[in-house]
Amino acid sequence: MNPNNDFDAELQNELEAALGDMSLFDMADDEPRQDQAADASDVRRGTVVAVQRDDILVEMGQKSTGILPVRQLGDDPIPEVGDTIEVTVIGFDESEGLLKLSRKDAIMAASWDTLQVGQVVEGIVTGHNKGGIEIKINGIPSFMPISQIGVERVESEDLGSFYNQKMRCHVMEFRRSEKKLVVSRRALLKAEAEKARETLFETLTEGQRVTGKVRTIMPYGAFVDIGGADGLLHVRDMGHGRIEDPKSVVKEGQELELMVLKIDREEKKFALGLKQILADPWDGVEHQWPVDSIVSARIVRVMDFGAFAELTEGVEGLIPISEMSLRRINHPSDVVSEGDVVQLRVISMDLDQKRIALSIKRVGEDPWQGASVRWAEDSVVEGTVSRIAEFGAFVELTPGVEGLIHISELSDTHIRSAAEVVRDGDVVKVKVLSVDEDQKRISLSIKQLAAMAEYVGESDAEPAKPQRKRKKPLKGGLDR
Repeated sequence: MNPNNDFDAELQNELEAALGDMSLFDMADDEPRQDQAADASDVRRGTVVAVQRDDILVEMGQKSTGILPVRQLGDDPIPEVGDTIEVTVIGFDESEGLLKLSRKDAIMAASWDTLQVGQVVEGIVTGHNKGGIEIKINGIPSFMPISQIGVERVESEDLGSFYNQKMRCHVMEFRRSEKKLVVSRRALLKAEAEKARETLFETLTEGQRVTGKVRTIMPYGAFVDIGGADGLLHVRDMGHGRIEDPKSVVKEGQELELMVLKIDREEKKFALGLKQILADPWDGVEHQWPVDSIVSARIVRVMDFGAFAELTEGVEGLIPISEMSLRRINHPSDVVSEGDVVQLRVISMDLDQKRIALSIKRVGEDPWQGASVRWAEDSVVEGTVSRIAEFGAFVELTPGVEGLIHISELSDTHIRSAAEVVRDGDVVKVKVLSVDEDQKRISLSIKQLAAMAEYVGESDAEPAKPQRKRKKPLKGGLDR
């Protein structure tokens, strides 16, 4: 026993605030006062000479007999005649000529005599105040400060829930002369948790399925206790779809079945996954959304090169910028925004890479269908210059159909740039040289118009100059 064992200042202040001037016996109405408590030197041995219904007669020596109430044995077995029993003398009954004996005082005295700091003991919670809980240990009232009840802070309004619970704890401080015994469960729980943690890491394997309870939720994921240690369930492993907020998937206290993804035994860390035990949403997509089918999907991300549309949770397809409009657009945001629900055509699928290509512009009729008839070879047509390239100029004949005037077909004279003859937005008349519907290619010419008498009227006439008619800015990527 170390009666001079010192608490840290914070814990000592906590005790003073909780107990004030009371001793622990002041908190227990059915215990003797300090001046009445038995000392180890008061404990005497006697021999049981008779066992009656409510009382036990004990021979104490020197021709003196005492009476011990059976109720004082509590859960202990009733002794038999001839057994030796430890008791304390607490008085004398003159009318019966018998000593009054106490069993619990003897047990208490013996318990005080065997207490040690750090000793693990067990008791029953008998009450509480705002500063902690009262525990009876082998008949001795003790006190556990609120900060020592659990690893995490327990709120004062929750102290009543511990009433009548059996609790293991260790002795922090005791002063027999003051009848003061202070115990703690916190360090014991931490030690048990560390032992469970060590055991867990010895048996944990990657790919193992475990059950855990969500403890805390962070912006990047949640920490889940799987029985001895917390693992990280990252937001990217919570579901097959894109998840912005972990709280939309899990809640504190929720029990989950998870898979162990990765273990770092040196750092005592491990990663958990939820989506890995869920059904793969890509299973059967080739039947649900076959190539060339029309689907309805929500735009979830807009990038420079296109937009991603979610067909169902965990299955996204890409709409390339080239598949967004029959007209040329500068950016996918000219056509769609996040959250839009649009009609799309499935144009290709790669199940191994989990990729689906989608199209907006192919939902309607194909403008190239019948192009060889609408723009027959050698016919003269009118179109608008849609873009200039190093090798020539593209002319839009109708939304979704462009033809190319190669630089060599722009002028009879040598030119170094298509911009010397036409500019973006010019409306020009051109001769159709060839049409390939399958490859979606049309070759056009300006210079060959001069050779067409039916167009210019004279064989040596110059082709007409392009009209500087600017096309109107495009609003959105689709024809309205």
